[in-house]
Amino acid sequence: MSQAAQTYRLAIAGLGAIGLAVARRIDTGAVPGMSLVAVSARDRSRARDAVAGFKSPPPVLDLAHLADAADVVVECLPSQHFAEVAAPAVERGRIFMPLSVGALLNHMPLVERARQTGARIVVPTGALLGLDAVRAAAEGNMRSVTLETRKPPAGLAGAPLLVQRGISVEGLEKPLLVFEGSAREAIAGFPANVNVAVALSLAGIGPDRTRVEIWADPGVTRNTHKVIVKSDSSDLTMTIENIPSRENPRTGAITALSVLAALRRLTAPLVVGS
Repeated sequence: MSQAAQTYRLAIAGLGAIGLAVARRIDTGAVPGMSLVAVSARDRSRARDAVAGFKSPPPVLDLAHLADAADVVVECLPSQHFAEVAAPAVERGRIFMPLSVGALLNHMPLVERARQTGARIVVPTGALLGLDAVRAAAEGNMRSVTLETRKPPAGLAGAPLLVQRGISVEGLEKPLLVFEGSAREAIAGFPANVNVAVALSLAGIGPDRTRVEIWADPGVTRNTHKVIVKSDSSDLTMTIENIPSRENPRTGAITALSVLAALRRLTAPLVVGS
């Protein structure tokens, strides 16, 4: 079958702010060659209600069965459920698109298994920017990569590392540096906050050499990420300020759009960007 005629069956694990937004757009035919055939969520009754008004309401399946129904599986779940959807997708040779990319660091054997089964693990850019440029620079000699993340204090409240260290971000009047270390350490301490750091590290010089700063900043209303790259081909400085989604203020509106763009790359006759 030619690429122009290729169609994909899509399953979405998780119907929160990101998963439901993607599901709605696919149901309207926003991505030609991509059809929504299954979804999964912790509350199956609510999931059925959420898709009941779709043009073609998909069945609500268990996580483990999504890969049986689909060619592409998008994961939009809390990180503790990552393996439940990732492992079956890889075993069945599917295209697996994780949003909880930080959890992938604890399941890196899946990458080698994907090589054996013919599966592909495709990480969307998500709430970050410039991963195409970072990947290109990584083909040469990359000296350093730094990510500076600034979030409204409420967006970091309750993070495991803050709780462990007894750090309060309530009532801040000026920015507070709450973490400085590697991307691997950052995602361990902030599993729901800095998946972008892991995506950046996988595109560049790895999770142990990628440096991360996390700031609780009462002066910002948007999640802001600044990427600084030093390499033998180019020095990059990139900043993104993410507008919160209406459904979940902790999630950037661009994240769901990034998933749609990644899905479109699978079927589009013209692809721009490396």
